[in-house]
Amino acid sequence: MKIKKAQYLISNPDFEKCPKADRPEFAFIGRSNVGKSSLINMLCNNEKLAKTSASPGKTQLINHFEIISQSLNEANNGIEYDWYLVDLPGYGFATTSLRSRRRWEQMIENYIRKRENLTMLFVLIDSRHSPQKIDLAFLENLKIWQIPFTLIFTKIDKENQSLVSKNIKSFLEAMKKTWQFLPQHFTSSAVKKTGKEKILTYIDEVVKQLI
Repeated sequence: MKIKKAQYLISNPDFEKCPKADRPEFAFIGRSNVGKSSLINMLCNNEKLAKTSASPGKTQLINHFEIISQSLNEANNGIEYDWYLVDLPGYGFATTSLRSRRRWEQMIENYIRKRENLTMLFVLIDSRHSPQKIDLAFLENLKIWQIPFTLIFTKIDKENQSLVSKNIKSFLEAMKKTWQFLPQHFTSSAVKKTGKEKILTYIDEVVKQLI
């Protein structure tokens, strides 16, 4: 898949005010400061598309981007698809007030559970760290809500590869304790553009099944 056009559309705090649910929608979420905006910018070939910040909690609204992509799959080569990419607020706001955390968590839950055209939720996990309870707990909620999701382990360039591999393996092993089947997962680096082609190919395969 090749991204031909990616443009910001709208931001809002209420899923009911999201754009008309008339096309596939792929949302990205993760713990605060996981590198979500940087990953989105890498995928869309635009470093200024999603706002990035060194301070956790920069994204506080549901941010919609309109995407026009071209399939590079042999069977669908040249066919263009329109879809939405959504940048969701991160979870785990350690430095924010309890009231703000609850408001954001409710906004995220409402979107995830009620947005009818949500096709896939990409959950980003920081590969620099051992399994975090907050990530595993969030995935357990997705199980209860029956939300389809895919894992993306980010920032694989920020640590030595042996530690990254160990952390990813440990995370998947932790999931096996409560999950019968593990989800699809990818590894990525926004700096080195690692994982870009595989993630876009995966989105292309999902989209073409819906069109």
